[in-house]
Amino acid sequence: MEPKDALIVALDVDTGEEALALARELADEVGAFKVGMQLFNSEGPDVVRRIQELGGRVFVDLKFHDIPNTVAAASRVMARLGCAMFTLHAAGGSDMLWAASQAVRDESAAQGVDEPLILAVTVLTSIGQDQLAREMLIPGASVEEVAAAWGRMAQACGIGGVVCSPREITAVRKACGPELRIVTPGIRPSWTGGLAADDQRRITTPAQAISLGADYIVVGRPITRARNRLEAAKRIAAEIADARTAKGADQAHEE
Repeated sequence: MEPKDALIVALDVDTGEEALALARELADEVGAFKVGMQLFNSEGPDVVRRIQELGGRVFVDLKFHDIPNTVAAASRVMARLGCAMFTLHAAGGSDMLWAASQAVRDESAAQGVDEPLILAVTVLTSIGQDQLAREMLIPGASVEEVAAAWGRMAQACGIGGVVCSPREITAVRKACGPELRIVTPGIRPSWTGGLAADDQRRITTPAQAISLGADYIVVGRPITRARNRLEAAKRIAAEIADARTAKGADQAHEE
């Protein structure tokens, strides 16, 4: 996988026109485009197809969380849509996760298409330790412990990857091994003027996330709001390449 393939750009815009303009500009420099609730609810599944027609891979981030039958049906739709990845909440439980993974396998086989990578969202990057205990009623466990436990559960249910913040990567990787794909949001390049958290609390730089073991990173505003979006994407891809090289050198030294 080339460094740019690890870079997912979040199309957090309101209209298909804005999304397609970004996709046209960036398709050759990034691995995929994330279509989340904002854009999907505005434009529907057609925006996914239109990005695909431009040659872009699409990560549909709708975070399904419902009874197993409902999530299984929605997962079949994602398989038919041909997206590269889509999300559901690990907090939905093992029955829901099993139903989704089986539905995707069956539907992909029936359609003769590649299976999308299902990603179980662990602890949202907006949730801090206090909220985890006080509002979500999970006292006595750290965010890292919860993310790792949900990652193990998802993996046991046939789910191929997770979404977690940079700060949980090490715990999830240790718990789940190298096979589980890790997608990491909350990425803020240092050259954008500092790690401004916005609505995300657990953040880090692209290089740090890759060094910790992320397979993919999701970047939105640092690219989509940059004066030169192509240059910003290329610069992040270069950071990914450098981080991989340094990580490989460290591993070789340890051996």
